[in-house]
Amino acid sequence: MAYVNVNRHSRTKKSAEFAVNTIIGPGSFIRGDIESGGFTRVDGSVKGNLHAQGRVVVGEKARMRSSIKGTTVTIGGVVDGNVLASERLIVLPTALILGDITTRRIEAGEGCLIHGRVRVCQTEESWERAVSEYRDKRHG
Repeated sequence: MAYVNVNRHSRTKKSAEFAVNTIIGPGSFIRGDIESGGFTRVDGSVKGNLHAQGRVVVGEKARMRSSIKGTTVTIGGVVDGNVLASERLIVLPTALILGDITTRRIEAGEGCLIHGRVRVCQTEESWERAVSEYRDKRHG
């Protein structure tokens, strides 16, 4: 397990968006919830929720029993949990998602597997309602 923190104040907003704040490397196992201030990449195993203030990338070999929340979420591995992507979700052909998806835009590669409800919100009102329902499920 390795954590990389990037000083976001010394970079422009655009480059800070792509700076990796947290890396969970191959062979690592994390048990517990993760709160990340920015871009998070997972290539290991996680059992606990992941909430990032930025982008999330779940690598092809990653295994997660987690709900995931981020801005743009890219999934290439296995996720057993719900996904909330405030900007968009990219599901790679190698991905398996066992849970509900809520996002504003989705891109799914041929061959990926999704077992759950997919909700794409096109209006701000439907997005706010979906986020409220997501929070209620988490705390209920």
